[in-house]
Amino acid sequence: MTLRQHAGSVNGPTTAQRLRRAANLLNGSTLAGLAVALAARTHIRHGPRGLIIAAGYRWRLPFAGAYTLGNVVLCRGTAEDLLSRPALLGHEERHCSQYAWCLGLPFIPLYLVAAGWSVLRTGNPGTANIFERRAGLAAGGYPLRAARHP
Repeated sequence: MTLRQHAGSVNGPTTAQRLRRAANLLNGSTLAGLAVALAARTHIRHGPRGLIIAAGYRWRLPFAGAYTLGNVVLCRGTAEDLLSRPALLGHEERHCSQYAWCLGLPFIPLYLVAAGWSVLRTGNPGTANIFERRAGLAAGGYPLRAARHP
């Protein structure tokens, strides 16, 4: 399946997906994502459901294999690699919706506080992080439970 075939269904993005795309454009988070993608010299392409895929991300931070800024999903691999992992893409898409609900860039400090809380409680940034839990822990590659300490 080609990237263009993945880019949308016969009818295109749903109304909710179009609203999310518009909200993240207006709140500046997608523009920030595109700025990072351009600065990091990624390969930018249209993705499914109103997403933008920025492939080939090589900066050291964040450590994740994929992360989002607005409706931009930045990934270390190719767009085809990301598209072949629908659970991970769906996880990142839920983060795009979280940007819209948090009115854009305020998502970042809220996410960092939630990640810090999770590290204190579980030893990792995802397991007790409300944003990761709502995006799907397993799909994002996070453990479902805290590691037990001896």
